[in-house]
Amino acid sequence: MSPALNNIVSSLQRSGTLINSLIAALTFGGQQLFSSFTFRCPCQVGKNFYYGSAFLVIPALILLVAGFALRSQTWTITNAYCCSCIPPPRRISPLERKLACLRFFSITGRALVAPLTWLAVTLLTGTYYECAASELAPVDHYRVFDNLSASKREEILAGFPCRKSASPDMILVRDEVALLHRYQSQMLGWILIILATIAVLVSCSLVRCCSPFTSLQHCYWNNHLRNERELFEQAAAQHSRFLILQRIRKLFGFIPGNEDVRHIRIPSCQDWKEISVPGFLYMGNDMQGHYSFLGDRVDEDNEESKSGGIELKPLS
Repeated sequence: MSPALNNIVSSLQRSGTLINSLIAALTFGGQQLFSSFTFRCPCQVGKNFYYGSAFLVIPALILLVAGFALRSQTWTITNAYCCSCIPPPRRISPLERKLACLRFFSITGRALVAPLTWLAVTLLTGTYYECAASELAPVDHYRVFDNLSASKREEILAGFPCRKSASPDMILVRDEVALLHRYQSQMLGWILIILATIAVLVSCSLVRCCSPFTSLQHCYWNNHLRNERELFEQAAAQHSRFLILQRIRKLFGFIPGNEDVRHIRIPSCQDWKEISVPGFLYMGNDMQGHYSFLGDRVDEDNEESKSGGIELKPLS
């Protein structure tokens, strides 16, 4: 990859544009597959509206909930306010309030990408809207419906999305109603896209105006958070690895890759029972917990005398 293209990709990754575009593309592809394999309008009186509306709204709500749930910042905020081991909240400064608002806008903006994409694509396609609005079509000005009862009219309108065979006059009405619904659906789709674009522009402008950081400070802070997360994950992985190796050495008498096996031992039946018990994070008065499911016995100083395991000595 050329340096210029690499810089562009890195810039898009830092700004979140690349991730948002990827989410929108995946949502678009998923909507097309979902519509092709699962959506079949029932074409029955009283069911078209609920069926079409459900396929239009419910996936968007699911994507919205998933967008919040898959954001790590959501759970960071939740743990900060719900965890019982954290001290009571202190007085929040105006700067912290602004930073909290910026974080909330960032989380909400990312979470809205997928549901808005779903709604826009489905409205531009028009299939769901045509099914939901089929029974609500204004057909009073068509003379072909003058001599029909209300129940018969509703039955005919409900069957329009399925393209059922009908008389030539009814086919003409059906095509005109389909064009009307397609027009309404696409207009709503474009209005949604315009409103979303304006909302993004206004929110970005407000964030820039209300932010306590300058542009360079904002860039520095983003890099700081990214480096902090990366270094923390590396340190946590190394710390847990050292801790697990220590407990494995106490249990088996050696660690993987170590050629010194003079104190190798076979765990007893009691050892296997103890390490097979599901472990839970336990917080004591000293705010320190057990991090391993290998058993609490590995933290005790006299575990060798309690285990009764078999110790193998090398042959001389």
